[in-house]
Amino acid sequence: MITELRQTLTKTEKEAQYDAAAKCLLGEKIILAHILIRTIDEFKGMTADEVVLLIEGEPYIGQVPVEPGATNQKIEYGSTRITGMNTENAEMNEGTTLFDIIFYVRMKNGRSKIIINVEAQRKEPDKYWIINRAIFYVGRMISSQKEREFTGMNYDDIEPVYSIWICMNMQENSMCHIHLVQDDLIDAKQWKGDLDIPNIIMIGLSKEIPEQDEKYELHRLLGTLLSEKLSAEEKLQRVSMEYDIPVKGNNVEKEVSIMCNLSQGIKEESEAKGEEKARTEIVLNMHKKGYSLDQIVEITNLDVSTVKAIIG
Repeated sequence: MITELRQTLTKTEKEAQYDAAAKCLLGEKIILAHILIRTIDEFKGMTADEVVLLIEGEPYIGQVPVEPGATNQKIEYGSTRITGMNTENAEMNEGTTLFDIIFYVRMKNGRSKIIINVEAQRKEPDKYWIINRAIFYVGRMISSQKEREFTGMNYDDIEPVYSIWICMNMQENSMCHIHLVQDDLIDAKQWKGDLDIPNIIMIGLSKEIPEQDEKYELHRLLGTLLSEKLSAEEKLQRVSMEYDIPVKGNNVEKEVSIMCNLSQGIKEESEAKGEEKARTEIVLNMHKKGYSLDQIVEITNLDVSTVKAIIG
């Protein structure tokens, strides 16, 4: 029992490290630029290098709390990135929910800025509806601007916000934009205000990386970076050749390598655990059918102490 618990904790820790490495990779400015170009109209048609120049400071990764009263204490306009491993792991240990990635980006006209949050999920959650969580995150990104982006009743100074969710291991590739619309129920009235302030982008990544197609450019990029099947060399070669992303001697290369090493470790542990489970079932079945201890040892090539431990 203690051994199984230790194995579970080790696997959970490695998975948390893998998730943190994935978020660091997604938090690289050049990767964020490719995401923005393909999700937000304001940046469509721009080059990734042009968008990189519009990202203020460095993105915060796993550091900004979502909780009321805490978000605006952490964000400082134009500050440097604070990196660390306290993403999901910190959430479990401290009860604190953190934005995966959050940053400012200027509009290309240079007159204003928007706040972007990027969230990465291994799969669609089954404990809650993901849209509801995204709505909550958008709400926090807006309300936390008070006394930071605007003061008092100056609600016209609220900056637009985007919460971009990348959900892996889906049945098919998808992408949608969820935002406010006005439905006129009685006559038509143009109320003063900006319906474009809250925005949610949902990106579903299928288990298989799509072939090269303009429609699925972003899905192919993200699928490649987050793949647990491709080697580091395969990932770097593809993003370099297809997306012109510099990969040698920088953080992209380092973080891809870390992810692949962690992924391989998780895979090997899972395979070993599967073999151990199968071996245990075989021994228990043989014991149930009346095989003697000596017969089980001879057939399975296990030592006596191991068989005795399994039988109990």
